[in-house]
Amino acid sequence: MKAASMQFDGKVVLVTGASRGIGAAIARAFASEGATVVVNHLRNDAAAAEVVAHCKAAGGSAWAVKADVNSSSAVQAMVEQTLDEAGRIDVVVNNAFGAYSFDPQRRALFSDLAWTDYQAQFDGAVGGAFNVCKAVLPHFRQRAQGVIVNIVSDLVERPVIPYHDYTTAKSALVGFSRNLAVELGPLGIRVNCVAPGLVVPTQASSATREEFRESLIAATPLRRLARPEDVAGPVLFLASDWSRFMTGQLLLVDGGLVMK
Repeated sequence: MKAASMQFDGKVVLVTGASRGIGAAIARAFASEGATVVVNHLRNDAAAAEVVAHCKAAGGSAWAVKADVNSSSAVQAMVEQTLDEAGRIDVVVNNAFGAYSFDPQRRALFSDLAWTDYQAQFDGAVGGAFNVCKAVLPHFRQRAQGVIVNIVSDLVERPVIPYHDYTTAKSALVGFSRNLAVELGPLGIRVNCVAPGLVVPTQASSATREEFRESLIAATPLRRLARPEDVAGPVLFLASDWSRFMTGQLLLVDGGLVMK
């Protein structure tokens, strides 16, 4: 392993919702490129510890921090702890989101939804990112650099299944990201989004029936569904110097299902 060529050697990366699925894959990928990774999680200590072990085995350093991203005080404490221990934060990946089950057969129709359903998803998607960005921005401003990558969904471009509350919240996160990109660009801070399609295996996708998966695969030019590792690469790209002149962008990672 050539340490000199590692993109994130000496960099500190905070990944929210990183104890499983996409977040865990992102954490491991950063570690394999030499990063120090802060594995944020909500409740599963054992799963977070396993991700930390994988990060260390991949060649990076890592530790887990238990914090609810929907609590501004918990997020503030997490960021302060990271700065105390690592001295800096270079990249933030907002991956945590409100619990959701992707089941086309059992999804709620618009007529069955209450505004509180939207509010819950909005709090999970935008609220968490809001708290993390608020907490980390003074440090980014002070250093006149920093990268934020927010995980959204290809449903914001093509709601192939109308998961109304979830997709509306993720669309709001795109708007949040672009406004932030415009304001923070002059300060040397970049903000972008990665929009995966259905990713398997993850807890959220476990309810998606086989026949729907097959129809999605048939409609996807690359003829398969995304794996968590497929999402990690584009996140690392947007966090690296290779994308230093990109901000406010939405990268679709769904095998060509949505083309823009």
